[in-house]
Amino acid sequence: MIYCFLELGLAWSYLRAKGKAPEEKTFPAHWKEEDYPMVTVQLPVFNEMYVMQRLIDNVAAFEYPKSRLQIQVLDDSTDETIEISRAKVEEYKAKGFDISLHHRVDRKGFKAGALQEGMATCKGEFIAIFDADFMPDPQFLMRTIPYFEDEKIGVVQSRWQHINENYSLLTRVQAFFLDAHFTVEQRGRNVNGYFINFNGTAGVWRKETIEDAGGWQADTLTEDLDLSYRAQLKGWKFFYREELLSPAELPADMQSFKSQQFRWIKGGAETARKLLPKVLRSKFPFSVKLNAFTHLLSSSVYVLIFLLVTVSIPLLFVKNTYFTTPYIHYGAPFILTTVAVAIMYFISSGSQVYKLKGFLNYLFMLPLFLIVTMGLSLHNAIAVLRGFSGEKTPFIRTPKFNLLTEKDQWKAKKYVSHKLEFLTVVEGFMALYFLAGIAYGLKILDFSLMPIHLMAFLGFSTVFYYSVKQAFSK
Repeated sequence: MIYCFLELGLAWSYLRAKGKAPEEKTFPAHWKEEDYPMVTVQLPVFNEMYVMQRLIDNVAAFEYPKSRLQIQVLDDSTDETIEISRAKVEEYKAKGFDISLHHRVDRKGFKAGALQEGMATCKGEFIAIFDADFMPDPQFLMRTIPYFEDEKIGVVQSRWQHINENYSLLTRVQAFFLDAHFTVEQRGRNVNGYFINFNGTAGVWRKETIEDAGGWQADTLTEDLDLSYRAQLKGWKFFYREELLSPAELPADMQSFKSQQFRWIKGGAETARKLLPKVLRSKFPFSVKLNAFTHLLSSSVYVLIFLLVTVSIPLLFVKNTYFTTPYIHYGAPFILTTVAVAIMYFISSGSQVYKLKGFLNYLFMLPLFLIVTMGLSLHNAIAVLRGFSGEKTPFIRTPKFNLLTEKDQWKAKKYVSHKLEFLTVVEGFMALYFLAGIAYGLKILDFSLMPIHLMAFLGFSTVFYYSVKQAFSK
C-alpha cells in the first residue's frame, strides 16, 4: 500500500507537469558542420539476425552531419548475424560513414562488457545507445544533443514506443504497464528532481558522465540502472523527453517475456543490494532518498504479491473459525492499494482514456494486467530473491523477430525457446491451488476473497498454458 501510494504521488506530479512540455532546444542556425559535437552511436547486439539490417539502416538515416557521427556495431553474435552486420558495415563504409564492427569471441561482461570495450575507441563527446529492435527517429540526435548545453546533464532519455503493441494480448499487456513507467514514473520522478534511470537504450550519455561514474560494470543484470544511480550519486542530472518517441519491438512469446522480466527484476534487486546503502548514506534530501528506496526495491513488490495471494486461501479457512471481525477491517489496505493502482494506470493511459473507446479499453486492460501480474508473481518473486542472494546468472538477451504486422509469425523462427521449465509445472499446480480456493469459497458461501482467488487462478493458468503451448509448438 505504501509503495502504491508513493506511485500515486508520482502520478500527481505527472499530472501537474503535463501540458508543460520542456522548451524544444535546437542547434544554432548559423552553425557549420564542424561546429556540431562529435557523437558516437553504439549498437550492442547478440544473435539478432532478424533485425540487424533494420537497425543499422535506421541509424545511418540520422539527420546529423556525417563527419561528426561515428557508428560502432558491437556485435558479439555466434551465428549468421555477424555476417549480416559485416555486410551492412561494409556497405555504409563505402558510402563514407565512419562505421566499424567490433566482434568479441569472449562475451565477458555481456552487454556491459561490449559497451565498455567500445569506449576504448569511442570518438564522441556524446554516446547514443540503441538495442537491436529499435527504429530511432531520423531526428533523434538533433532533438537530444542540444539539451547537453547544460553541463550538468549527463543523460537524455527518450520514451519507448511499441511497434507491435496490438500484435497480441501479451504485447498489449506489456505496453500497458511499460507506458506507466514511461509516463507517470519517469516524468513524475524527473520533474521532482528524483533519480530516474537510463533505460538501457534509446538515450544519449555524455561520455564524461560514464567515465566519472566508473564506467559500465557487469556485476548486475541491469547495467543501465546501476550506472544511472552511480552517475546521479556523483551529482549528474538526467533529462527525460516523454514527447520524443523511439519505436521498438515487444516480446511476442511467453518465454521471451518471462526471460526479460527475470533479467529486469533480478537486476533491479542486484542493483538495490549494491547501491541502496550508498543512496541512504548520501547527502541527498529525504524525499530523493525515499523515492530511490522505493524505485530500487520496486521489484520486491512481487514477493509481497505472491505472499498475499498464497496465504489468502489459509485465511479463508480460519477467518470464520478463529476470528469473526469483518474482513473489510483487514482488507482495507488491499482495497486502497487497488484503487491507487487503478488511478495511476488511468492517468498513464493518456488522453484516449477520456473517450468511450479508450475508457472501455482501460476497463479491459486493468484487470488483465492485474491477472498477468499475479500469474507471474512466483516467477518474479524468485528472480527478486535470487538477486538479493548474490547468485550470479548470465545475461540472456530477449530475441526479437521483426514483427511489424499482426500477420508476421515468430513460432517457427530461430531463437524461440521450446524448453519446459520445472517452474512452469509449479505454476500449473498454483493454478489448481487457487481453483481449490474458489471451490471452497463457493462451498461455504464466502465470496470476500473470491476476486483474489479468481484473478490468481486466471493468471497462473494463463502463464502455464502459454508456456506449455510454446514448449510443445514447432
